[in-house]
Amino acid sequence: MRALLTKIEQASGLDRFGDRLQQTVQGVLRPQRVRDLLHGVWLGHPLHPAMVQLPVGAWISAAVLDLMPGQRRAATTLTAVGTLSALPAAAAGLNDWAGLSRDQRRVGLVHAASNSVGLALYGASLAARLSGRHGLGRTLGWLGLSAAGAGAYLGGHLAYKQGAQVNVSVSDLHLISDGWHPVAEMTNLPQRELVTRKVDDVSVILYRHGDDVTVMLERCPHQSGPLGEGEVQEIDGHACVVCPWHGSTFRLNGGEVVHGPSPNDQQILPTRIVDGRLEARLP
Repeated sequence: MRALLTKIEQASGLDRFGDRLQQTVQGVLRPQRVRDLLHGVWLGHPLHPAMVQLPVGAWISAAVLDLMPGQRRAATTLTAVGTLSALPAAAAGLNDWAGLSRDQRRVGLVHAASNSVGLALYGASLAARLSGRHGLGRTLGWLGLSAAGAGAYLGGHLAYKQGAQVNVSVSDLHLISDGWHPVAEMTNLPQRELVTRKVDDVSVILYRHGDDVTVMLERCPHQSGPLGEGEVQEIDGHACVVCPWHGSTFRLNGGEVVHGPSPNDQQILPTRIVDGRLEARLP
């Protein structure tokens, strides 16, 4: 399996179709509000993995009931619930996929294809059950669960091996030692400009507004973009930093994510001023 997944990651032949699909998805889901909704910005957590719990749970439950006598109606209901709930979950997944790097998108394509086969099989299973062909419906359901299971395996690879839609910056906190660390002299900090400094070996950005200074991890939670090279914008009365790579946007006074593709907040470090020197520490 490791060799197969490596081949998928390196399968440049998938890019031709993947690039066109990416453009299509971004064109269809053009409104920023729709993208943020599907990314899970409002939730502070990726929405797609939360949404897939319903179809997967329904389909597994239907498979168990198919092994028990007298449960045709319940199994049909669960098959319908799983099939219908898979559609919005797929939309959220495509939205996330369109913001990934090329090697991630390759695995994501195969992940989506496997899940699409599973969805089609479950749709056929539901049709067979509703027409009274329960034996065929059970068989198609088990085949659909196998395809969806393969898709889930690939989804796990995307998240845990390739880091798709996970907060890739939070690991920087493990590189910062305990205690307070000097960051900058207050007299050297300009007003309302991004400044990049380091705490131990971790890059952070500083933003001063009056006597208040934000110290934020510099690597964007989404794909490690350099927030220190980003643009400061005022959104809803809050100064925000916009990642120059993919546009993820975070409030500078709290780290809350405002726009995706990142669904995660950015980490802020507590600060204090001692004798005119700005210091920061781990949360």
